[in-house]
Amino acid sequence: MGGTVNLGDTMQTRAYWLDLHIQNDLHPRRFDALDTLRVYLRRVERLSDEAIAELTQTGVVAPPLSRLVYRLERPFQ
Repeated sequence: MGGTVNLGDTMQTRAYWLDLHIQNDLHPRRFDALDTLRVYLRRVERLSDEAIAELTQTGVVAPPLSRLVYRLERPFQ
């Protein structure tokens, strides 16, 4: 994910990140694409497809769809 920004005579690429906050963990996990995030959520967090869809569409998923509360932020957009 990224975008091009025109800064006068130069063009620079800016990254867009996805920060995943899990319950009360102070340190978010950062992802560069939704596909990477989805793989992580399935393999590591073991979320269902329904829970992943809820998180990516609304930015939050919580019990009963998941064991913990997950929040998704796009801090640099």
